[in-house]
Amino acid sequence: MADDLEKTEEPTSKKIEEARKEGNVPKSMELTGFIILFLASLIMIFYMKFVTGRVEEYFKYIYTLIGAEITNERFYQIVIKSLGFFLIILLPIMFVIVIAAVIGNVSQFGFLFTVKPIIPKFDKINPVKGFKRLFSIKIFVEGLKTTLKVFIAFLVGFWLFWSFLPEIPKLELMQIFEQLKWFENKAAIIIFSMLGVFFTFAIIDFIYQRYTYKKSLRMSKQEIKDEFKQTEGNPEIKAKIRQIQREMAKKRMMAEVPKADVVITNPTHYAVAIRYDREKEDAPRVVAKGTDYLALKIKEIAREAGVMIVENPPLARELYKIDIGEIIPAKLYKAVAEVLVYVYKAKRMGK
Repeated sequence: MADDLEKTEEPTSKKIEEARKEGNVPKSMELTGFIILFLASLIMIFYMKFVTGRVEEYFKYIYTLIGAEITNERFYQIVIKSLGFFLIILLPIMFVIVIAAVIGNVSQFGFLFTVKPIIPKFDKINPVKGFKRLFSIKIFVEGLKTTLKVFIAFLVGFWLFWSFLPEIPKLELMQIFEQLKWFENKAAIIIFSMLGVFFTFAIIDFIYQRYTYKKSLRMSKQEIKDEFKQTEGNPEIKAKIRQIQREMAKKRMMAEVPKADVVITNPTHYAVAIRYDREKEDAPRVVAKGTDYLALKIKEIAREAGVMIVENPPLARELYKIDIGEIIPAKLYKAVAEVLVYVYKAKRMGK
């Protein structure tokens, strides 16, 4: 019984789909962050020449203001020019960051729109449960992961900065645009070095999040059984439904016996009722059949309805193989025709 309650089984597709509808999906914030940084870094590298050109234009504009009187009109011009400068620089970067965030999430769990995660729940604001979450293993792992990532990034950054120190005194002899070029080169080195660190952590976190997600959705054997009953139906109920369907089919079959032309028997084990409507059908049709008790019941109903009963064991066994409602095969035409001719003659003589 304890084994049935232990969550040792992999989650079913239904369990995963239900979790997805609730907004519970495997998501690595590290991977999303890396994709944002990566695309933002690429746009910065290819965008740097454009930025440098805009900075040069902006500084030239500022230089024209040296010694000029700052009136209200000129002040507004400076504000508008500065805002335009910063918007031109920042808007493309912000747009890329938004696109990167979408790509980072969609690439992990596909497109998903649900408002359930933001619906207020008492469990989320329960102070007791909130206090427990503060000291959970998940929080500890996240904190350790962040600390380790920051520490390694700091070491890499510090080592790079230390390697740049001998070149810093030379910056005083450079013009401002040469200084910008130097900063551009060093920034590219730092960016790609940091991306390497973040990429490593993103992959590790992605694998870890997938593992913990599957683990959190694990099911007990009893839960799998219950789910199967819900999706496929309770076996006991299904068996009862099949029994009811058989009973209904049997009643419909028995209702066809009085309309039959003849009942061919084994004589005790098999009974098959045949009907032939020459105006509507090309061949006789099996309308009822049964063995043992059901065969006796068919013969009883046939006697009560005045339907003739003919003993023909070989023919009865062959006819029993035909499904109810089906027309008899051509190979049995002759044998059945002989029986029907006998029945029709007997009825005419009875009259």
